[in-house]
Amino acid sequence: MPGKPQVLQPERDLMIDQPLPDDARRAAEVIRRADIVVGIPSYNNGRTIGHVVRAVYAGLAKYYPQLTGVVINSDGGSTDNTQTAVLSSRVEDNHLLLFSTPLLAAHRLSFPYHGVPGKGSAFRLIFQMAKQLDAKACAVVDSDLRSITPEWIDLLVRPILFAGYDLVTPYYQRHKYDGTITNSIVYPLTRMLYGLGVRQPIGGEFGISARLVSRYLEREDWETDVARYGIDIWMTTIAIAEGFRVCQSFLGAKLHDAKDPGSDLTAMLEQVVGSVFMLMQEYKSVWQDRSGCTPAELFGFRFDVGLDPVQVNVERMITSFRAGCHELGEIWALALEKDTLAAVRRLGGCPPDGAESFHLDDELWARVVLDFACAYKKNPVSRGLILRSFTPLYLGRVASFVRETETLVASEVEEKIEQLCLTFQSLKPHLLARWEANSVRSHRPQPPQAPCRRELHEQNLEV
Repeated sequence: MPGKPQVLQPERDLMIDQPLPDDARRAAEVIRRADIVVGIPSYNNGRTIGHVVRAVYAGLAKYYPQLTGVVINSDGGSTDNTQTAVLSSRVEDNHLLLFSTPLLAAHRLSFPYHGVPGKGSAFRLIFQMAKQLDAKACAVVDSDLRSITPEWIDLLVRPILFAGYDLVTPYYQRHKYDGTITNSIVYPLTRMLYGLGVRQPIGGEFGISARLVSRYLEREDWETDVARYGIDIWMTTIAIAEGFRVCQSFLGAKLHDAKDPGSDLTAMLEQVVGSVFMLMQEYKSVWQDRSGCTPAELFGFRFDVGLDPVQVNVERMITSFRAGCHELGEIWALALEKDTLAAVRRLGGCPPDGAESFHLDDELWARVVLDFACAYKKNPVSRGLILRSFTPLYLGRVASFVRETETLVASEVEEKIEQLCLTFQSLKPHLLARWEANSVRSHRPQPPQAPCRRELHEQNLEV
């Protein structure tokens, strides 16, 4: 019945390559259609997911009371109380606080996804359900969020429903040491390549149009790293590179289960960076001739928020970098140009008591990233090894960034990230020259690139 949780048990003999799992297909047949689908991927998130479900429900009730909504938890085989928390969360109380008029009750579903374990596989099932239900808009939110509010659902969905956008990416205020993979690699590289300033291309919360959902499901790379941590940048890159309309919505603070950037993030780093490099090959004809940068439109009202501190172990990161200098010289020599490799080795040779002055500057770091992108393209047999060897270099860069920004406030740190982006842009001719080095025809040099305007247009959408 609408508004009541449905416990759906998977078929044990289900074929993994079936377009839609039987349990999900049966649920779709019962519901028939929906206007909005909100997906919540999860794995052992019982402590936080109940709050996320209540916020999603309240958002649908407050902002879209006359539309049909479906909330789908796509679970990766949790062994805690995640699914129970989804199905037992008290959502009706939220409605009483918000409205005195009748509402269309939202459906609430929870079932496990099938396929490669990871967030991408969870998204695939959510997208399949959205397409099956002919949803006008789909949104996805992380299951470990502590700062999500009902307004997030409106900010992710409204540009899709009423302004013709295809992808809504999040724009957060985050602690200066939260999101270091985004700040040091994915944001500056994506912005340089495709010419659109999307501040959080792997943010975790997205709004997606029906036509973009269909495009994602047409793809044949769901069994790659896209099925794991690579899904967010995969979604953003496809939308930008293929000409879909992309915007951002300001969501305030992102408070979640953040990790020390120096902790073991090797798998995440490898999958995210590998996905970026893979897509660079596919969309080379798009990015090779693009120059300059335009900021993606920003919706919502910007305001300052308090942020949780992120603990960082700088000494451990520097130790890992130095160990890489000693142990990974052969594979780094395969990836890096001679001058870049020499500069990295000099930095690794600094005495341990020189940690206070440890500095991996913007230009050296950008050259490292671009050289690794080219090495990934030119050495397909060694790609796994190349990506794994990248981790100590990343840790060195983060350690340097932490040292450099310890006393800076958020706006000053953002300016540092802006300068890194401009450094990446200035090195695009270097990337093109290396990318084409082994090709029959070398690409002609690109003109200097205009900086991305930092002003983001704040807009409010009316129904």
